[in-house]
Amino acid sequence: MRVSLVAEDTISSALCGVMEQALIEKGIEPALARALASKACEPALSAVPNVAKATVKKAKRASRRARNDLSRALKEANRRLRKKNGQLRKGKTQSDVMSLAQKLRGKV
Repeated sequence: MRVSLVAEDTISSALCGVMEQALIEKGIEPALARALASKACEPALSAVPNVAKATVKKAKRASRRARNDLSRALKEANRRLRKKNGQLRKGKTQSDVMSLAQKLRGKV
């Protein structure tokens, strides 16, 4: 990740230099061309680190509620379909537990 940022900074700097040379070739004073090129490249150089950051969005309220409802429904489904020692009742599978939890989710 750090190598990528350094490479992008180098590329941005090189493009700024190319831009400066192009402005000079068009007949603009070298000092003014240097100032314009550096100003034009500032946002690109400062934006590079922000691109590298991973943004973590807070979960929406509806998704948090659905997750909590499913959690409560799973506790109830496990209570119904498991023995006291934690084993599934005879003839029941984990699929049955999840199916029951999905049905109970709307009622919880």
